[in-house]
Amino acid sequence: MCNVTSFWSASFVFVQRLSQLQKMSHECHPDCQRSMASKEEHDSAERAATVAANLISATRHALKLDPEMTEYSAQFLVDNALLEEKPGQSPHSFTLTVEDCLEYLVNMASPKTEAELEEMEKQQKRRAKITVKDCLECAFKEGIPKRESWAHLGCVSPVPAFASFMPRVPMKGKVIEVKKLEDAVKLMKRHPIAAKLLVFSPEIDHVGNGVYVGPSGAVGESRYVGLRDVILCGEEKFEGDDVMNVQICYKKRTSIFKVSLTRMVTTLADEGDKSQTIEPSGLLVDFVVPRIFK
Repeated sequence: MCNVTSFWSASFVFVQRLSQLQKMSHECHPDCQRSMASKEEHDSAERAATVAANLISATRHALKLDPEMTEYSAQFLVDNALLEEKPGQSPHSFTLTVEDCLEYLVNMASPKTEAELEEMEKQQKRRAKITVKDCLECAFKEGIPKRESWAHLGCVSPVPAFASFMPRVPMKGKVIEVKKLEDAVKLMKRHPIAAKLLVFSPEIDHVGNGVYVGPSGAVGESRYVGLRDVILCGEEKFEGDDVMNVQICYKKRTSIFKVSLTRMVTTLADEGDKSQTIEPSGLLVDFVVPRIFK
């Protein structure tokens, strides 16, 4: 049985480890360096994959499937979730030769052909659709390599066919989607859970050790940024309010902070645009639970 308190404690350790990894220098292709430097934060596929990989790590550790917290590859999920065709993914149907490696290196250094550019555009469209659920289902179907066995998060190099030789951890499970917060809280007693957080700026940047309550200023002072994937770490009372501790990767920085469970949002507009009025909603929506089987 997954203990949420132990998961919450492990999450703090995991965040510290992630911060250390982010400070480490990595040798990577100049295209990767330029791509990462040009983005203020990870794209939606990278964020979803990061949450899914962290959920898998926390759940497997809580279920004692992994003796210690193990980091799994988010980039593998970005590369493979919703992928229609996977040529060479099976080690049984692909034989690795020196010529294959040399051909891959030559292609990396050569200008992109029109066909390759079209394929890149197709992959971008696929990535734009990836959700946490898609990433979890990919891991349950294909297995998932450990972080060190795959490319770094944000790698823009094409995946070589011989990547199928990289060892993967097999796992079985299913994904449960929950709409109501109260149902998600009940499931937290057994499983770490992902959700989407309604993010408003500048409130998200200034929450610190306080409580995130969404738009808090006058009309026009808050800007709706969008939905961001988070992991629920534990419910508690804080200064008289019911709050949820959540783990989020925002602007490439991973942190844990408190989110009000009582605050309701009725509009996403930043200047009174009535077309952006929504049904009253909490700040946390669309809950996803990974059920990993032993």
